[in-house]
Amino acid sequence: MKKFFGLLLLFLGVVALIGGSRLLRLNNPQAISATDQTSVYLHDKVNLQELSTILADSADVIENKTQLLWAGTLLGWRNFQPGHYTVDRNYSYDEFLSKLAKGNQDPITITIIPGQTQKAIVKFLARKLQFDSLAIQKVLSDSSFLAEKEITPKSLVGHFFPATYDLYWTLPPDAIINRIFKEFNKQVAKPYQERLAELDKSLNEIITLASIIEWEAARDDEMPKISGLYWNRLERGMRLQADPTVNFAVDKRRRLYYKDYEVDHPYNTYVHKGLPPGPITNPGLNSIKAALYPQDHDYIFMVARPNGYHAFTETYVEHQRKSAEWRDYIKEQQRIKDSLETQQDSNG
Repeated sequence: MKKFFGLLLLFLGVVALIGGSRLLRLNNPQAISATDQTSVYLHDKVNLQELSTILADSADVIENKTQLLWAGTLLGWRNFQPGHYTVDRNYSYDEFLSKLAKGNQDPITITIIPGQTQKAIVKFLARKLQFDSLAIQKVLSDSSFLAEKEITPKSLVGHFFPATYDLYWTLPPDAIINRIFKEFNKQVAKPYQERLAELDKSLNEIITLASIIEWEAARDDEMPKISGLYWNRLERGMRLQADPTVNFAVDKRRRLYYKDYEVDHPYNTYVHKGLPPGPITNPGLNSIKAALYPQDHDYIFMVARPNGYHAFTETYVEHQRKSAEWRDYIKEQQRIKDSLETQQDSNG
């Protein structure tokens, strides 16, 4: 009898030990973890077996597929929703599996920066949100979609308001574009309606000028001054002669050559009078405010300076002198560069 009770106690002890060990593993607060923040993408609804393969092979956030299958089966989590999920800390099996089963996604944070072309923005969104860029372009070329938003194809790029957005990965392209355009309306279209009426200018005219200022200005505090210069030219019936519009016309951000200024393109403001048909980039709020509230002065000429600002002048004679100073600076920088390269070649 003593021997029997001894064996029974031993058996119960083993059972308790195994049960306790399994319970500890089941409730392990570090069962799911990643050294660095890791994104898990579920393109479709998946079962537990499929999820274990994704987590082990693609995301690399579990070491033991069998243990995950055991835990998921025991906890009752067997099907998981499509979406983007972030592993940025330690999770227990129940905490993480329930998150995926309920479809509690983590948004993807994207930041649209100012001064980008439409092509660059579409490419960026497609990469960050794992879309086919053609799917986004299809939305942007949908005439009914544009009509609903009261946006013309030529003004599209100006509505991609530069900001940081938290977007759910499973949103369709049209919902994502809607979210961005909604921010533009909130930050620009609605707040400045009265100012547009005061200026007797359309929203597209302001965004178009703002897009040129965005490309031209290297310093935010100089934007209102540049805006004033451009408005002076327009009001005097002069050609705008904005270099960024020529860059847009030749589809390259580079130093311009004399032949570039002669390109017959509707956006080339050296060839055509007035503002171009639409914005060339997505301007930031500082550029938009500068276009709306230009600095009051009589400058009509400007040329770059070494410190990133511009030299502004009222007469062509003054402008020629400042331009000569800039050309001399460029030549000197090229001479220094050539000298250093020659030195390196001789030492190499």
